[in-house]
Amino acid sequence: MNKILVVAAHPDDDILGCGGMLSKYSKTKEFRVIYLAEGSSCRFSSLDESEELRRTIKQRNDFAIEALSTLGVSDYKFYGLPCGRLDTLPIIEINKIIENEINQYKPDTVLTHSEFDANNDHRIVNRSVIMATRPGTYKMLKKVAVFETQSSSEWNFTNVFLPNNFIALTEEDIEKKWKALSYFKTEVRQYPHPRSYEGLITLAKYRGMQVGTHFAESYQIIWSIE
Repeated sequence: MNKILVVAAHPDDDILGCGGMLSKYSKTKEFRVIYLAEGSSCRFSSLDESEELRRTIKQRNDFAIEALSTLGVSDYKFYGLPCGRLDTLPIIEINKIIENEINQYKPDTVLTHSEFDANNDHRIVNRSVIMATRPGTYKMLKKVAVFETQSSSEWNFTNVFLPNNFIALTEEDIEKKWKALSYFKTEVRQYPHPRSYEGLITLAKYRGMQVGTHFAESYQIIWSIE
């Protein structure tokens, strides 16, 4: 992996899913993060434009920019599709966004959500990425993988996330990941919620323990050409 496109449903999903990777490799690899949906309007009764809704969306976008800056990432885009309502859009519209990004950015790796996440937007983004990254479509694309998103992946109790690839992290990577997540003041919670400091540390230790290291992030490779 040298040039990586992260396709996230909402601002903060990228930090939860691959914040450790961003911290570890931001100085040696290229990253672009795209956010397909805005992540906030689902908490409003309607999509009618209001000053409060615009302010809430902008605030979350600002959190994302600060979080990525903490991890050393400066390449990002916000597409602002309606949060929690991606199933109301023709999936080809989402596909076209992803295809255009791949054509412009020319990544060798694409990362996105697991198909088994409890969040429906995550599932739709996964399906769209899989459709947009069919093997052989782009010569430069060599790998597609998915990450786990705390407070979504582990809440599907019938089809669980099964990683087959792990990235060892240092304690500094974990602390930077938490610092980045902490910018999302409306999203972090107190333990025992998964989006807490203890929740983040516990998962990193568990994934690390699985492969004999102190901390790790886990991924599932969907397809790869070596």
